[in-house]
Amino acid sequence: MMISHAVRTLAPVATALALSACASFMPPTHVERVVPAQWHAPLPHQGTVGSLTQWWQQQGDPLLVELIAAAQAVSPTIAQALARVEAARAQQALAHSALVPNLSTQIWGSRGVSQPGLPATTTQQAGLQAQWEIDLVGANRAVSRAALANVEGSQAQWHDARVSVAAEVANLYYSLSSCTRQLALAQRDAASRQETARLTDINTKAGFLAPAVAAMARASAADGNARLTQQRALCELDAKAMVALTAVAEPELKKKLAAALTTPVQAAPVSVASVPAQTIAQRPDVFAAERDVMVASAQVGAAKAQRLPRLSLAGSIAGTRLRTDGVNTDGTTWSFGPLALSLPLFDGGQRAAAVTSSEANYRAVVTAYQGKVRQAVREVEEALVTLHSTEARSKDAKVSTQGYAESLAATQSRFGQGLASLVELEDARRSALASESAQLGLELERNRAWVALYRAVGGGFEPDPAGQTTTR
Repeated sequence: MMISHAVRTLAPVATALALSACASFMPPTHVERVVPAQWHAPLPHQGTVGSLTQWWQQQGDPLLVELIAAAQAVSPTIAQALARVEAARAQQALAHSALVPNLSTQIWGSRGVSQPGLPATTTQQAGLQAQWEIDLVGANRAVSRAALANVEGSQAQWHDARVSVAAEVANLYYSLSSCTRQLALAQRDAASRQETARLTDINTKAGFLAPAVAAMARASAADGNARLTQQRALCELDAKAMVALTAVAEPELKKKLAAALTTPVQAAPVSVASVPAQTIAQRPDVFAAERDVMVASAQVGAAKAQRLPRLSLAGSIAGTRLRTDGVNTDGTTWSFGPLALSLPLFDGGQRAAAVTSSEANYRAVVTAYQGKVRQAVREVEEALVTLHSTEARSKDAKVSTQGYAESLAATQSRFGQGLASLVELEDARRSALASESAQLGLELERNRAWVALYRAVGGGFEPDPAGQTTTR
């Protein structure tokens, strides 16, 4: 009867607190994305955003896909991100457990004499005990939602780690391809300079050229060999970096690269949604930052909840057997309560300080989220500008390379006939070398711009409409 009266007394209080506190506990969990209405850089027009999940396969290069998979399998960054996902899931389970009653069982027995002169009694008991903190103001539900948001954010960060590793491998792979072609160019140039030095030396010995011309030719040949040695070292460094990223044995990797890099590699195109907000929504880092806002909001609510009343309920039921002088007596015991309402009165400002701290953290997280959105817009714009620039320069680069190559061929012919000086030949060779090297550098820059755009638009990250993400 007393319990029933307590329930009737506390129910209106609990209802009033729940209605007032749940409405004002937490600051907004969603922050508006302030993004431009449209991109200011020209957009590429091939490919689709949805195809980014299989973007590497679309390159038509099985070795690139293999190396990316190998790097992702051994990446400590990805392993740490996956561990954070598992830890977040455990925290989510812990937070959810606060919403349901805590149930435990107890089995015990004893034998003894309770009063002098009475026979010994054996007592055996088995029962269940339950305890439940009623979520009076919705604080536990808020923490549970925050734990789910933390899981989703950690899953997005796992995807972002995979995208980062894939982009790093791809950039290094394209660098290796470009370096291989630069090495071939350096070999041709060194051989050409060496041949010029040989012919010049013959003409000098025959008295047709001055010794200074031969010395200049030998210096040019030595310069070409030095360039070749330097370029070979750069390719070796790239190869060793790829070994470190993928954990593939160096001899095996070099064998595969030698077969795969015989032809130029080029990244597949990507298109970008014309609405920036749609593109930014596919960024895993922005998604994770948004979930951080939800977590920080729930932390504010949880801190405020510690200053309000807390309602808890306990209960138990047990079966008991008493055995005295061979006679068994069975029975059941139960209890409902206590139904306890606790209200903090004085803590020296500890709870108030916790609220202030959580609110300050919320403001910092919101600011970080807004900064992440602006950074995402910047990265997309920069990648688009670079792509547009490399595309606009590629035609001129081809014309320049072809023109300087023809000029070098003509100058070499005239030099062989004695109609051009070695200075003219070296100048033509230097221009042709710089032009062809610049064209190779431009192709590498364009490939890297595609990779940067791939990262900037999320790398195929697709948040579930229901708010769930999965590690796949």
